Amino acid sequence: MQFKKGSQLYAIEIEREQDEDVLYMNTLGAPFVPSIAEDPLIMSRAINFLAQNANVSRIVFVQQRNYNYPHEQILLLAEIARIYNFLTKQEEILSPKRLSLFGNSPEIYSDLQYLLELLKQDPVSCYAELKKRIKDLRQQLEHGKTFNKSYSINYLRVLERFFSILENTELIKNLLPEISEHAFGKRDIYKPVFRPEVLPNFTFTRLAAQLPQNAELIDQYELVDEFEKIVITVLKKENDPKYFYHILPQEYLLTEDHHLLLNLAKNVLSEHRPKTEEFTDPSRTRQVFFNVSRDMLSELSKTKNIPLSHRELDALAKILVRHTIGFGILELLLLDKYLQDVVLNAPITQSPVFVRHEKYDECSTNIILSFEEANSWAAKLRLLSGRPLDEANPVLDTSIVLEKSRARVSAIAEPLSPSGLAYAFRRHRDQPWTLPLFINNKMINSFAAGLLSFLIDGSRTLLVAGTRSSGKTSLLGSLMLEIMSKFRVLVIEDTQELPIDTLRKIGYDILGMKVRSALTSGTTEVEASEGIRASLRLGDSALIIGEVRSEETKALYEAMRVGALANVVAGTIHGDSPYGVFDRIVNDLNVPPTSFKATDIIIIANPIKTPDGLHSIKRVVQITEVRKHWTSDPLEEKAFVDLMRYNVENDELEPTPELINGDSEIIKNIAGNVRGWAGNWSAVFDNIILRGKVKQEIVEAANKLNKPYLMESAFNSIANSIFHEISDEVGEKHGLPLSQFVFSKFKEWLYKAAEKF
Repeated sequence: MQFKKGSQLYAIEIEREQDEDVLYMNTLGAPFVPSIAEDPLIMSRAINFLAQNANVSRIVFVQQRNYNYPHEQILLLAEIARIYNFLTKQEEILSPKRLSLFGNSPEIYSDLQYLLELLKQDPVSCYAELKKRIKDLRQQLEHGKTFNKSYSINYLRVLERFFSILENTELIKNLLPEISEHAFGKRDIYKPVFRPEVLPNFTFTRLAAQLPQNAELIDQYELVDEFEKIVITVLKKENDPKYFYHILPQEYLLTEDHHLLLNLAKNVLSEHRPKTEEFTDPSRTRQVFFNVSRDMLSELSKTKNIPLSHRELDALAKILVRHTIGFGILELLLLDKYLQDVVLNAPITQSPVFVRHEKYDECSTNIILSFEEANSWAAKLRLLSGRPLDEANPVLDTSIVLEKSRARVSAIAEPLSPSGLAYAFRRHRDQPWTLPLFINNKMINSFAAGLLSFLIDGSRTLLVAGTRSSGKTSLLGSLMLEIMSKFRVLVIEDTQELPIDTLRKIGYDILGMKVRSALTSGTTEVEASEGIRASLRLGDSALIIGEVRSEETKALYEAMRVGALANVVAGTIHGDSPYGVFDRIVNDLNVPPTSFKATDIIIIANPIKTPDGLHSIKRVVQITEVRKHWTSDPLEEKAFVDLMRYNVENDELEPTPELINGDSEIIKNIAGNVRGWAGNWSAVFDNIILRGKVKQEIVEAANKLNKPYLMESAFNSIANSIFHEISDEVGEKHGLPLSQFVFSKFKEWLYKAAEKF
């Protein structure tokens, strides 16, 4: 809400925002910060407006910063306003008829006027004054010291009625323990009750800057960005199973001068309406806007005689970009590497933002988004994705890529969400996951990593399955990094989540293809099935499908049947077991059972609950091969053969007897095409163990040398290439890539490379 220049001090406007009425009061130009707790006149004005506008849910005082008083605080004042209305309009205690009961005494009239005004300015003092007057008047009546007993009794009854109503308000009941020591006119008693959420005037997002009372401090850390430090505090509130995630961004701590500059600059930038083509390269667009913002702020600082250092200028320009073409405070949340999900429920103005934290699971936050901000995000997502979000298409799935983070976005609107817009952001790791990283966090062990590496090199068809938030996409991304960088990779997604840009930057021959979402209609995007068929005409390539979810599954299985012996075909799918995957593909998505046989390997990833039920850990729980000699039901005909199963007691994947004893048709099939491995199970099993040892050694070197980047994608790609080179060299010399020679050479290379990398 922006008041026009020259608007009268204390002018008000009421805006309907989703399901609530918000009263904005202009306090620009006031020589003080508007505070209900500290200023009796501000409290009185608020109660006056509430007496006239009973449906108001929030009050916002507009200055360089906006001071928002949320619904639960306004309810306390609204109750006082109702008492004022009741006494003056229904009881009519100041009317001539009522005053005649007190003998038309001017003293009583003045006294009632004073008490009613005091009620609006300082309800606690009014309560104390009423209590004192009632006591004094009773004593006077007892001792016969009143001028007229009948008039005095009538007045006493009015005061008792006034006192009784006030005594039963939530405000007085909440403050009652402190009232006995309350000094008349002192306002410290209100400070814990009326605490505004402070909003910079250039953003509409409400943020409770103060920490909640009676909460236990659990953790505190900083998000360090280029020009700012953002403090994150995690607390535990009494009787609340969720933790409380408190963020304090730099823009909520700026000086009044800096706020003034940002407000002026934003007013100029808001006149620009970005075109669709400006969003084709978001990083370049942000850089252009950053340079423009910096120049504009520099000029404004000179005009307003507000000196800015080089660092302050850069910091303000970055904040301005974030709150104009960016996604505001969401960008700061996505900087937090511990956050996995950010959720905004409808009605968006009445619910705090919720986050899912790696350490503390579900958390509520001190952030409440505004209706304006929610609409702004929807418009930006439509521009970025080229997809609609309206009544005909109330679901939008897309992704956003920011300077230092990326996320998948699901937005829903009316009529699917009757209360308006709602959002869910799935934060992706800054760099893609790798198998060494998964070993390090125990999602898999080194032997499983070796097996997966072997299967990828064997050009198998794989499906990574699991429930929501099980790590399917992250695991698929790590398997992409196991594909030798000399091979071409085609990636087909409706919402881009896989690490295409990262793989391209580290030298992969990779092409990303974006297809129409199954939930969207009326766009120019190509259907997923057509995208898959087109990929088959683009030459010999590994084929990666972001998620198998609809009619495109038939086309995927065409690709699997055509491409199984040429290179890897892999994708993700929802399912909590191998049979669950079969059931979904065959019975839900209408793929013929004979086509399902093109699946070689199903990897199941699922969250494992801790005994207390409050936490979950991500684990791969099954690696299963699909055998080909069955007709109608692979479960009944024992076509699903586990190669590895999760042992919940040991918290680890373990090889099954079938794998240990060489009873794997898929692995034998791979070995049959490699010189020296056909019929030599010991050599094959030795190679799987060798690959696992290599991955484990990378993890140990990274931890021992305190160089965690050795587990990241760039080094992992180089290490994979070196492993294959050493294996080829040893194979040429000894006839087979014998593990003792390959591992010693790799280990020697690893520690030398670690010094330079």
